[in-house]
Amino acid sequence: MYPYLAELIGTALLLLLGNGVVANVVLHNTKGNNSGWIVITTGWALAVFVGVVFAGPYSGAHLNPAVTLALATAGKFPWRDVPLFIAMQLLGAMIGTSLVWLNYKDHLNNTTDNGLQRAVFCTEPAIRNPLRNFICEATGTFVLLFTIFYFTDASVGAEKTPMGLGSLGALPVSLLVWSIGLSLGGTTGYAINPARDLGPRIMHAILPINGKGHSDWAYAWVPVAGPVAGAVLAATLYQLLAVSH
Repeated sequence: MYPYLAELIGTALLLLLGNGVVANVVLHNTKGNNSGWIVITTGWALAVFVGVVFAGPYSGAHLNPAVTLALATAGKFPWRDVPLFIAMQLLGAMIGTSLVWLNYKDHLNNTTDNGLQRAVFCTEPAIRNPLRNFICEATGTFVLLFTIFYFTDASVGAEKTPMGLGSLGALPVSLLVWSIGLSLGGTTGYAINPARDLGPRIMHAILPINGKGHSDWAYAWVPVAGPVAGAVLAATLYQLLAVSH
């Protein structure tokens, strides 16, 4: 399978299950309604597990533009492949979220709070403070990428998966995302992935939902710029520490 296709399908699976658990928890009359933050963070961690298991052998399972940019910044991924990888991740996120909409459409239409409807698609802060929210997203993404570098020692991985994180097991990165969600996710909803937020936000603006409110484009830059900053910082610090040794 082409690495680009693996990124598309893997990211679609990630968003189908990740935003799917949000829908199950926040929308009216679902079996999981009001089951809470532990369910959401666990569901997202398991969604990462599924995406990495699928895409890992073919693309290294970036599934996240922040991962792709961090690896490229560290010299572990070719810059020429970055635009197409990110495009596939964004498209995969849009497809996965559209499948959530298809499955939960009745519940979306019967949820009168348009903030809860929007939460199925994209993140928003618990307390709106753009600079602090940016710092929170950058911090969570820094922890994600800096730790991933040490999971893999920034190695290229198996011969079958020359794109990056092929040597990374699915379980460690899933536990890492779970930890970030439990410890740092309460401020902004821990997008820590530009495609995860931007792709679904676009679909929220496009798809028909009864009583749908605005897509909160004024906030949309935070879960894109914050993860990018955190990723570049993680890669830069990793390189500096590697040089010092």
